[in-house]
Amino acid sequence: MGKVVKNTVVILLLFTLSASTALLIYLHFFTSEDRDLSGEWVAELDMTQQAKVIALSWLQDIEGVSISLEDMDSYMQDLTIQVTLHMEQTDHSVGTFYCKVLPESYDACSQAAYEAFAAAFQALLAERLRMAGYTDSTDGEAVEALVMEAFGMSSADYLMTCGPALLPSLEELQTWYDGSGTYEAAEGILTRQYDAGLPGSMKAERYIWEDADLVLLKESGAHLFFRRLSEKEAQ
Repeated sequence: MGKVVKNTVVILLLFTLSASTALLIYLHFFTSEDRDLSGEWVAELDMTQQAKVIALSWLQDIEGVSISLEDMDSYMQDLTIQVTLHMEQTDHSVGTFYCKVLPESYDACSQAAYEAFAAAFQALLAERLRMAGYTDSTDGEAVEALVMEAFGMSSADYLMTCGPALLPSLEELQTWYDGSGTYEAAEGILTRQYDAGLPGSMKAERYIWEDADLVLLKESGAHLFFRRLSEKEAQ
């Protein structure tokens, strides 16, 4: 009799363990699909590397001085442009979305990029002046005064006008990211159908959750980390 009871207990324990394991697997792999995507999200496009490489290429043409990509690290850091994504779930795993590049964020990033570019430009000009035997001051203010005298504008404005484009244009970024339409989330794929209805207006992006972030995985390998804004931040 005791053996029968023991066997019954073991069977019940195994059944309970199997049921618990199945539940954990279900929760891990399937319930994430049921998470509501509604809310205001924000991602940051990192422009730092692109801006550094383009600025470096232009600066290397200044005769007699040298600068490396590592040197540019001290001038250009954290150049980002914000993209907002508003999503509203209207039914199970489906809803509407609106995505936009923030123009004010683009302008701030562009200004910061050219100010950093100007600082590197001034440093190389100062070195070039010293190599040419210039004996007056070559600090930042003095070099900036020489630039103003020579070009009639600040170093940053001169580089914006006559230098290379450090960032894609706002219009290009808006073409890539702006738009509205409907979405469907299923099996780890977020499919966004844009209202434009043009060829290529449907985007299927694999997504994962990383803590509280919604991560869109691009085929090119570029990832967008969308952080959900609190109601206070969104206002």
